[in-house]
Amino acid sequence: MISIKNLHKRFGKLEVLKNIDLSINTGKITAIVGPNGSGKTTLIKCILGLVKPDAGEIRVGDTRLNGHWSYRKDIGFMPQTARFPDNLTGKELLHMIKDLRDMKNGFDEEIIEAYNLTDELNKPVRNLSGGTRQKLNAALAFLFSPPILILDEPTAGLDPVSSSALKDKIMKEKDNGKTIILTSHIMSEVQELADTIVILLEGKKFFDGPITEITNGSGNTTLERAVAQIMKDAQL
Repeated sequence: MISIKNLHKRFGKLEVLKNIDLSINTGKITAIVGPNGSGKTTLIKCILGLVKPDAGEIRVGDTRLNGHWSYRKDIGFMPQTARFPDNLTGKELLHMIKDLRDMKNGFDEEIIEAYNLTDELNKPVRNLSGGTRQKLNAALAFLFSPPILILDEPTAGLDPVSSSALKDKIMKEKDNGKTIILTSHIMSEVQELADTIVILLEGKKFFDGPITEITNGSGNTTLERAVAQIMKDAQL
């Protein structure tokens, strides 16, 4: 489980995160949503240790984040836009990441097989299409079978077949007891995958609870319309 208490972050005069409290549970998919500038990316970077909060506490399992990096071995991260060394082939990139992480356990290459990436991995990354790079991005996130997965707009740039395959993998990992954080602007995707939704607005937590609580409580049949109504009401 990931526990976040009283988290604050400011960049200059701009307060990006304002007293965030969250509990992200094991075996569940938690979606973090909100408009651009709401603090989603900063929150994820704080969990990854890429941004240091000004105040508050983050615990990943039993580890309190305090500058140490070893806990990251338990996290698979799929950024929205991955930037790989263009001169490497996909196969060389996979081997490099394996060597860097120095983990002797078996590797989860199910995504590579599902996407038929074997031939594509022999090409330099610069010659891969955007969709294929996103498939490689997904393969790297799941490669080490980490107990925690952070997926930032994971289906962006994927065709419907590839998107469906990735969603199947995400649900399988949930059933395997993984802790999964998902961000997406596609509310139908969030409704399909997530158990819990966290809505951030202007750096504040506006809602944190089951998706059914939003849809049932708002009278809207779709999550997209329910979230849109919440955001409109918050701006009044």
